[in-house]
Amino acid sequence: MTAPAPARPRPRSAALDRYAAHRLAATEYERMLAVLRDLDPDDWSRATDCPGWDVRAMAAHVLGMARLAASVREMARQNRLAAKAGGGIDALTGVQVRQHADLDGAAIVAELEATAPRALRGRRRMSRIAGRATLPEEQVMGNIREHWRIGFLLDVVLTRDVWMHRVDVARATERGLELTPGHDGVLVADVVAEWAQRHGRPYRLVLTGPAGGEWSSGSDGEQLELDAVEFCRVLSGRGSGPGLLGQQVPF
Repeated sequence: MTAPAPARPRPRSAALDRYAAHRLAATEYERMLAVLRDLDPDDWSRATDCPGWDVRAMAAHVLGMARLAASVREMARQNRLAAKAGGGIDALTGVQVRQHADLDGAAIVAELEATAPRALRGRRRMSRIAGRATLPEEQVMGNIREHWRIGFLLDVVLTRDVWMHRVDVARATERGLELTPGHDGVLVADVVAEWAQRHGRPYRLVLTGPAGGEWSSGSDGEQLELDAVEFCRVLSGRGSGPGLLGQQVPF
């Protein structure tokens, strides 16, 4: 007899409830805009932790992704151009950066101010209508290949993306980073829960700073203590760490 094919893993879904996800998204756009408004002219050309991107290119990507979320037509247009460039997230972000190559920092800020409210409405609408559907393209993170529900992308990953780029801009420009338990702490806790579910092993984790906390599961597992933002940077691939810190989480 032929052995049955292994069951296909269920597409990854958002663990956050939709109200909390939308609140986090709105606050994160506001905080990113506050950081960008505070930049000096020289800051826009500073290199970031993303290879090949300066601050202006990173902000152009954030604007491009907000425009994608704001309009189904723009989403289709960007995905069509990305497919022509080879497909995948790198091709998509490349389209977004090139699309805004002629905008200076002030123009990017103005465009993002106008686009963010529409992006929030678009994300809420698409999540409500199609959130349980599965994205057609397989998602790749290092050696991980998986499928996501559309709601996971809209409600979780797009907010993490802006949050991590806010961290990137603050690091590149040596600016202080606004962190609060009620916003960043909620976002980090969701990352921890997904990280723990992905690796499935016992652990004890202490994250320091305003976005931190303590989590554990099982006994005799790895014991980790580090800054909450650095923890997320490592899981995003911006840093490295031993053991369970090698388990990536999408940002």
